[in-house]
Amino acid sequence: MKPKTADMSFLQDSSFFSMGMWSIGVGAFGAAALALLLANTDMFLSKPQKAALEYLEDIDLKTLEKEPRTFKAKELWEKNGAVIMAVRRPGCFLCRAEAADLMSLKPKLDELGVPLYAVVKEKVKREVEDFQPYFKGEIFLDEKKKFYGPERRKMMLMGLVRLGVWYNSFRAWKGGFSGNFEGEGFILGGVFVIGSGKQGVLLEHREKEFGDRVNLLSVLEAVKKIKPQTPASRQS
Repeated sequence: MKPKTADMSFLQDSSFFSMGMWSIGVGAFGAAALALLLANTDMFLSKPQKAALEYLEDIDLKTLEKEPRTFKAKELWEKNGAVIMAVRRPGCFLCRAEAADLMSLKPKLDELGVPLYAVVKEKVKREVEDFQPYFKGEIFLDEKKKFYGPERRKMMLMGLVRLGVWYNSFRAWKGGFSGNFEGEGFILGGVFVIGSGKQGVLLEHREKEFGDRVNLLSVLEAVKKIKPQTPASRQS
């Protein structure tokens, strides 16, 4: 008597394979949706390390003249404080949009006697010159990328799937900004408000994603806390 064998006829049923493929499709869609959801949280974003005043003071900056001068960054804010934008990439239309935002504060900053500066991490072709219509303050070169530290943070391909980046891009595009792809653009930048003398860092905004602009009201609130140095305070 022959032993009974398992009935494998279900393997010939096309509906079985259809169901299997459907299950795989649902699983793949679920995994993709979960990955997209996680990419749009801050879970995998590198956390910024706050920059101490002593760290910022010692940064070497260069002027962008034909015969550049190297100086310590503290010169920028020693007397009257300063607002400083660490530009991620001058050719980026998102950076140009944020620069134009900051420039809208220039009349108020001038009234308060607080200068507005920018630093870039490289000088590529005419990128800095082409950035100046959007940022009319002085621009300096930070070759060692210290203003992007103490711990440099990068956003790579994750930026392509973050809804915030798409929103920032749409907002900048709608505002009429355009750009190019020249230069390094993955190291994230930020904006600082630094008080005069040893007053310290009053605001430190670090980009968490491409096009993450600083809150202008927060900048003004921080600027109003700056106490300009007097001859007496400089001697003390």
